[in-house]
Amino acid sequence: MDLNVLWFVLIIVLFTGFFVLEGFDYGVGMLLIGRKEYDRSMMIRAIGPVWDGNEVWMITAGGAMFAAFPHVYATMFSTFYFALFLMLLGLIFRGVAFELRGKYPSSDWRLGWDGAIVFGSLVPALLWGVAVTNLLQGLPIDAYMHYAGNFGDLLSPYTILGGLTFIFVFIFHGASFLMLRLGDEGLLLDLKRKSIKFGVIAAILYVGLMAMSIVSTDIMSKGFFGLSSFACGALCFVMAINAMYQGRAIAAFALTSMAIASTVVQFFVALFPRLMVSSLNPEWSLTIYNAASTPHTLMIMTVAAVIFVPLVLFYQAWTYRLFKARVMPSDLKHY
Repeated sequence: MDLNVLWFVLIIVLFTGFFVLEGFDYGVGMLLIGRKEYDRSMMIRAIGPVWDGNEVWMITAGGAMFAAFPHVYATMFSTFYFALFLMLLGLIFRGVAFELRGKYPSSDWRLGWDGAIVFGSLVPALLWGVAVTNLLQGLPIDAYMHYAGNFGDLLSPYTILGGLTFIFVFIFHGASFLMLRLGDEGLLLDLKRKSIKFGVIAAILYVGLMAMSIVSTDIMSKGFFGLSSFACGALCFVMAINAMYQGRAIAAFALTSMAIASTVVQFFVALFPRLMVSSLNPEWSLTIYNAASTPHTLMIMTVAAVIFVPLVLFYQAWTYRLFKARVMPSDLKHY
């Protein structure tokens, strides 16, 4: 395996970790809609100790992309400039909201910041779905690696479906995480009932996305691997809904995590060896070779990754172990 392929695999690992971990954060944020203050505070307390650590995966994935495939980073950020601006705005509001919602004893104050958390969860989830499906469908990229379209070119029935699918998959994933973390039986029962409905919607959208991927992309050119991970993801998701119905929270969360992971892997496998597909000319696509850094840079990064990635994984695992106890009503005084 050469260094270009190795870093392609590492990019997959980083984005998989991001979507699995930050995915349930987004889902919990969106589940705040229509909830009373007590419910919102319990749910936010469940992700309070881990949400910022989960977000680091996105920063690390972006940094790895910048260092390993700088041309992809440059083209991607110019292509999705407005979308990334909206995403960044949402993430800023969300981060500030987590810190400030409990700083003033007012229900209206907390409601306003909880709305910011909803906004900062819904918008990124939607835009990530739009972005990922755009990468697979293809974008108007010219011979100079420049994006030759506009913001409207990013929106199509396929990419909008991708955005909606990400939203509902993350909502169900967030609900399955809350089933593991909350200690209020009444809230758990209500979440279970509603999460099954969200899960069914997500499953329908997921299957629709599979079908449109066959029509709108060249995913079938990968042969057996063209749909294998998608099919695995769909199966895991159906099994997760059944596990949720049976009250097996650990199984439901594990299965939604597997569904998301297999979907991320599928998208990258469908892209390989490309990272951004040109809809103008296949030869203008950005690949792991024509968009990569020098071999010397990749070697230095590999040494750094071998040293620091295990440390990050150890810290993340330690954090989750430290805050593994269920959130009880008595824990809400700061929320």
